[in-house]
Amino acid sequence: MTDTLIDRRDLAFQLYEVLDTENLTTRERFREHNRDTFNAVIETADKMARVKFATHNSAADKDEPRFVNGQVEMLPQVKEAFDAYAEAGFIAGRYDYDLGGMQLPESVMAACNGFFTAANPGTAGYPFLTTAAANLIRVFGNEQQQTTFLPHMLSGRCSGTMALTEPHAGSSLADIRTSATLTDEGHYLIKGAKIYISGGEQSITDNIVHMVLAKIKGAPAGVKGISLFIVPKFRVDQEGNPTERNGVSLAGLIHKLGYRGTTSTALSFGDDAPCHGYLVGEPHQGLKYMFQMMNEARVGVGFGAAVIGYRGYMHSLEYARDRLQGRRASEKNPESPQVPIIDHADVRRMLLAQKAYSEGGLALCLFGARLMDDQHTHPDEQKRLEAGKLLDLLTPVIKAWPSEYGPKANDLAIQVYGGAGYTREYPVEQCWRDNRLNPIHEGTNGIQALDLLGRKIWQDQSHGLQLLMQEMQVDLEAATTDRCQQWALSLSETLQQAVKVTQSLGKSLMGGEVDKTLANASCYLHLFGHIIVAWMWLRQANAAAHALGSANSDDERNFYQGKLQAAQYFFHWELPTVAQDLVLLRNQDDTCLNMKAEWF
Repeated sequence: MTDTLIDRRDLAFQLYEVLDTENLTTRERFREHNRDTFNAVIETADKMARVKFATHNSAADKDEPRFVNGQVEMLPQVKEAFDAYAEAGFIAGRYDYDLGGMQLPESVMAACNGFFTAANPGTAGYPFLTTAAANLIRVFGNEQQQTTFLPHMLSGRCSGTMALTEPHAGSSLADIRTSATLTDEGHYLIKGAKIYISGGEQSITDNIVHMVLAKIKGAPAGVKGISLFIVPKFRVDQEGNPTERNGVSLAGLIHKLGYRGTTSTALSFGDDAPCHGYLVGEPHQGLKYMFQMMNEARVGVGFGAAVIGYRGYMHSLEYARDRLQGRRASEKNPESPQVPIIDHADVRRMLLAQKAYSEGGLALCLFGARLMDDQHTHPDEQKRLEAGKLLDLLTPVIKAWPSEYGPKANDLAIQVYGGAGYTREYPVEQCWRDNRLNPIHEGTNGIQALDLLGRKIWQDQSHGLQLLMQEMQVDLEAATTDRCQQWALSLSETLQQAVKVTQSLGKSLMGGEVDKTLANASCYLHLFGHIIVAWMWLRQANAAAHALGSANSDDERNFYQGKLQAAQYFFHWELPTVAQDLVLLRNQDDTCLNMKAEWF
């Protein structure tokens, strides 16, 4: 059984031949790095993921955390892996040297974290949440909060969570009821309940730092009244050392289809003891602050979906090469040797689809990580602003497209295995179960669709969309080979139709037809997402076509030919499926909108 998590040759192609990640070393923040240091840390991540994370992935799925006498019991290998990740410096990998970090680009850190998620998404969830929570404190916390919490979180002594969802409200954060009351001592007393809090309780770290959304008494209604609080499991002294237990208690563990290694918890605040919380930033600005962590998490969800899909693809590819079954349709002799199932065209179809989804999703997410690098470190201020706008526009797609097509890749992996894929003796069924969470958490794909069509497209007079068109035009013009030119023409024609539909939808929104226009937002997300991923495949095809002529080995030529064939698959088999979306959106189809609840 393969231990390949992500094809390292593909990753190098994406980072260096498509994204030119090595060029980041010319920037001040990364000047102490070079391609060798990037590759060294990627090599460390790959090896550690295989040795420390992948080895207990199945065990953690079968022996999930248990709630015993008010405590969480879990496999000791989970803590061992978390500690190894922290000791290697990965929690602080993107942070400043003076915070104990390595000042690595987001592009490189994303690549590294891809190995850990592919190996074991359940265990990988704990350090990833910690990094995101720490970044929230780093950006919006005051000096005392940073001094108290950051060192222990970045070292792995404490973990972090985000506590948004409440039982009655779900994704509707405007309806949260958790309250915060200011005390004479300057802290707040938090009272309420949260649900589906990943990593909300565990037996890995000395403390857990919850980033909690709550409303201060007398706050404005809706999302305008939400504030953000640091709520530790244990109260801390001035050095951040845990002291007595805070009033955060575990109400229960939630048992999931997949992702079982990450605890999913129901938490109560202030029920059995006073719960101290510490306001982050200004009152009533909590949702704005939390959106930083949520957007990071959304990019992370998309990346996780892509690499879990990728791992299933690696497994099914190896199986298809080894499994002997049947003969070619043209072979009439029943006594002729059986052939590997990869020789059957329909199996190749399923493998090509997985390759297109997994490598296309990986390209999309790495592009998003590169936009983060440009947003924070590009020497040109205008380029930094433009990268931020483009990332903001693409975040719903980066989250939603891989989280829809990653599970589809895993579904196809099961199909390649046949009956064996449906059993727990093989790994691909767990890949699908783990990946099935990704279209749901951090904002369902339906919410991403509403966000894209209802808000992101129109922000700043659609400046982000204009920037996107400019970026795409560069790659359309770079398509100089016959095959790439054909694909560029196909993408350009689809893009022109999408622009016309977008303009029509914009007029409807401005005319007040909000419900009717947004009723088919999921179609718009599919249309937009497929166009973006087709662009990602054109970028890869351009790079592969350019490199193919100078390839000096069969392995290299095969690699580039595989890229071109996968691009052809996407342009021939996938991009044409948006025709239905265009028709439904152009006609503003009212089928779903006008269906009544009592008709079901």
